Amino acid sequence: MTSDIVDRLRAAGCVFAEDEAGLLRAAAASPAELDAMVARRAAGEPLEQVVGWASFCGLRIEVAAGVFVPRRRTEFLAGQAIRLARPGDVVLDLCCGVGAIAAALAAAVPSLDLHAADIEPAAVACARHNVPGAVYQGDLFDPVPGSLRGRVAILTANVPYVPSAQVATLPAEAREHEPLTALDGGPDGLGVLRRVAAGAPAWLAPRGHLLTEASDRQADAALAVLRSAGLTAWLADDPELAATVLIARLLGHNAVPILSRGHFP
Repeated sequence: MTSDIVDRLRAAGCVFAEDEAGLLRAAAASPAELDAMVARRAAGEPLEQVVGWASFCGLRIEVAAGVFVPRRRTEFLAGQAIRLARPGDVVLDLCCGVGAIAAALAAAVPSLDLHAADIEPAAVACARHNVPGAVYQGDLFDPVPGSLRGRVAILTANVPYVPSAQVATLPAEAREHEPLTALDGGPDGLGVLRRVAAGAPAWLAPRGHLLTEASDRQADAALAVLRSAGLTAWLADDPELAATVLIARLLGHNAVPILSRGHFP
């Protein structure tokens, strides 16, 4: 039975067929369910959506069909936020998807006042299981309680940043099984980041930080977006994960110099 599953997955192009077969067997409650899950995976559905969870920062994060699957490179963004967060901080995770970043922060830093928001109903449903805090459905800051204005110490926003013209070049797993709103960042990939940056100063506490992700090719343009919104900004990257994170805070609050390239000091 196991060899048959491996053969089916290999034939479908799954590089790690043996590992995936083990995960599918562990997740299935019956032979019939296993057969259906293998069929879904062989048809190209992301493994995480099929088994119902994704690994992120050592946590098992609930996912469902049709949601954006947390990427391993985004663990670097979560790690940078964890470094900056302090117990009791107000944390807001925009574009939270299934809430992986917020869940990682909650697991690492005690007593956070945790809030998260996303526009996709399926993602919000998962996030409400993953995030030990308030999760809102709506567009960026729109559903967030006004009482948080000026109080957010850590604002994370893993915005979509794929330029619209490049969405068609993404792997089929993403194009066909994840929401376009979680992938398409507009003509230059920075449209959603501009909206987050424009709203951030009103929501950040003094010395509060905004953290977001971009591609390496977009880094300088993304820094300019943050700077034009009245923030000082710098980069942190992890070549092994191919992760580029932008970190920003309000000018005038013990800010670091603006760097065109660089790392969190």
